[in-house]
Amino acid sequence: MSPESLSNNHFRIIGKTLYGLEDILSAELAALGAVKITKLTRSIEFWGDLELLYKANIWCRTATRFLVPVSTFRASDPDQLYRAVGKLDWSKYLAVRDRLVIDPVVSHSDFTHSRFVAQKAKDAIVDQFRKRTGKRPSVDSTDPDLRINLHIHQNNATLSFDSSGEPLHRRGYRTEGGEAPINEVLAAGILQMTEWDGSSALVDGMCGSGTFLIEAAMIARRMAPGLLGRKFGFQRWRNYDPDLFRRLSGEAKQCVLPKLSHEILGSDISSRRLLEATANAGRAGVADDIRFEQKSFAEQSPPPAPGMLVMNPPYGERLRETNIVEFYQMIGDTLKGSYDGYDAFILTGNLDAAKRLGLRTSRRIKLYNGPLECRLFKYEVYKGSRKHRPATPPDSTVEGEETE
Repeated sequence: MSPESLSNNHFRIIGKTLYGLEDILSAELAALGAVKITKLTRSIEFWGDLELLYKANIWCRTATRFLVPVSTFRASDPDQLYRAVGKLDWSKYLAVRDRLVIDPVVSHSDFTHSRFVAQKAKDAIVDQFRKRTGKRPSVDSTDPDLRINLHIHQNNATLSFDSSGEPLHRRGYRTEGGEAPINEVLAAGILQMTEWDGSSALVDGMCGSGTFLIEAAMIARRMAPGLLGRKFGFQRWRNYDPDLFRRLSGEAKQCVLPKLSHEILGSDISSRRLLEATANAGRAGVADDIRFEQKSFAEQSPPPAPGMLVMNPPYGERLRETNIVEFYQMIGDTLKGSYDGYDAFILTGNLDAAKRLGLRTSRRIKLYNGPLECRLFKYEVYKGSRKHRPATPPDSTVEGEETE
């Protein structure tokens, strides 16, 4: 199965990502050989061939999915939508026995209900088969042969095929997420923002189910996230090239480093969370690269500097602390007392509590952890409270700081 444009050497591809990770994904795609890269909000448009499409799904850590547009058209009413979808020859992409699903995204349009949009597009597809053969493909939202994305913005519609299938943040190693897990794509994006590459120690003092640590180990060992046994949507397309995919997967496996030269350390006060983290690390193939300890952040002894700390402490939203202000003061005191020579990156959605850390920010980045607006703060930690340089509130701008 191949959209018309795939008959050409290069075609347009859309990489979806999270807010704030557009630059990171652009860099990942450029390193893989993508051309005509254009940054959009939460997505990247670029051009490449079938090999690049496979490599992007295998290698990109900050993409949630890759879409291949096959048709663009105006759709201001149901009949116009039905006719436009029906103009495609769907027998090129689907067999009668196949299963499909349509993922609708509607914004600032005459259409007000995304489910209605999906239903109308589905009707156009199955009616075409019924008229020609007397039979029709079925709809399956959990295990489709073809996942179709229909995006309508201001009555401009784009119909795309989803090459990834299941969202790429579902690496396959995490079956238990803990009480407030961080998305794997977000964790990988933050780690790449820190520019940590395994050449120094890395610590997560509130590791939960271990996502930061696992993604860090995979980055440092050059492990492609698409090698963890998942199936991609393009593997069910009619133009699927198993030999090409096998070659690219083999090349990715050859890139994996046998071990790390510096320690990755995670701790948590919850024995249950640590059991989950250990099991997740095992499924990811990095259990031997991470040392887990059941300790509070204040009790943890980090490896000698230099090093990197990355942490996603409770915000006082989904996880309740009896006194969130005192809790953040404890984090700041621990950093100043035990992490001399470290760079610390802390993601939080509680900006008022973050002011209690008592440290000067050298960088701040706006991100979203799910629906929650957050900031990623960077602190260059020196012994003591650095009284000669006053603490800067998180929403202040300082020299060298990244603004929004």
